[in-house]
Amino acid sequence: MDRVQAALGDADPEYFARFQPPPERGRESAVLMLFGPCEGGGTDVVLTERSHDLRSHAAQVSFPGGSLEPGDATPTDAALREAREEVGIDPAGVEVVAELPELFLTPSRFVVTPVLAWWPEPQPLGPIDAREVARAARVPLDHLLAPRARFTVTHPSGYRGPAFEVDGLFVWGFTAMLLTRVLQLADLDRPWDDSVHRDLPERFQRGVQRDLRRIELEEGTS
Repeated sequence: MDRVQAALGDADPEYFARFQPPPERGRESAVLMLFGPCEGGGTDVVLTERSHDLRSHAAQVSFPGGSLEPGDATPTDAALREAREEVGIDPAGVEVVAELPELFLTPSRFVVTPVLAWWPEPQPLGPIDAREVARAARVPLDHLLAPRARFTVTHPSGYRGPAFEVDGLFVWGFTAMLLTRVLQLADLDRPWDDSVHRDLPERFQRGVQRDLRRIELEEGTS
């Protein structure tokens, strides 16, 4: 956590600068990047698998989070509220470390604030509403960082990025990119072969194309 904070103190870190929101902004949202101690040693991170029946981003692995609501004074408030509502995380047990720079997701036009946090005494967690979250997991970083768990995938838009497959979760897209960058800032990343490429599972390809069509329709009627 200390290393990430120190790295963020640098002026305009290159990764975050590339994703700065445009002047017209977008839909404000936040995600909680929650790390904690593993049983037996090491560190893990909380990830969720979205319900396979959702209208958008179905079945995708993500951090707990969502859009800011009127009662949220800050992105941190939104991230903590969503984590409680989605997987039962008690905000009282979470130590917020920092709000990372905003990232603009062009396809969905979301402005996302990643909230970096630590919980010294992790508690049981699980889906509160199965219609939104299919699974919640604390994934050990040792599993994520194992070279055999890492590869690249190509987004339907053509962007090629990092991905992980671990503990039954296929992590790609925004979540994989952000997780990779934070682990780099924490000086925890390990060498892996980024020439290893896997096809994006069909269930995600269908979902992305559906999301893109929905966004085009929304923009056409706005």
